[in-house]
Amino acid sequence: MTATARKTLLLVYHSWTGATEQMIHAVARGAASEPDIDMRLLRAPEAGPDDLLAADGYVFATPENLAAISGLMKDFFDRSYYGALDRINGRPYAAVICAGSDGSNAARQIARIATGWRLRDIAPPLIVCTHAQTPEDILAHKHVPADELARGEELGAAFAAGLAMGAF
Repeated sequence: MTATARKTLLLVYHSWTGATEQMIHAVARGAASEPDIDMRLLRAPEAGPDDLLAADGYVFATPENLAAISGLMKDFFDRSYYGALDRINGRPYAAVICAGSDGSNAARQIARIATGWRLRDIAPPLIVCTHAQTPEDILAHKHVPADELARGEELGAAFAAGLAMGAF
């Protein structure tokens, strides 16, 4: 039996008030359960097209700010888009969105970018609603409930297992 090449899962995120960071770390914990996966966790300002090219799958995590992905996440996509265009076609991805009330617009933005890169979504966007509606609540540090963190861990574990098996 021949050994299969290890796969790399890249997790790129931005977090302002802690919710998205808690969720991406939950995804990372889940993915770490798969021994045949190398995982890289990068903040959006640290990631670029070379990181995308070196990975076999992606999780993009962002807060939804003013019905859009965060500015630093948009900056990552802007800096990386053309350097990865037509070079990552068919690779799998998932999205994690933390929002005060909805999250669907940020999820649509990521899906449109992923469509341009010809990526394949492996799961519906994981949207965590914090219900923050006042300026004080929006700007406050967030504490993500355990059941939402468990959803992140499940996503990470499933993604990593599928990537290791060659299912994606």
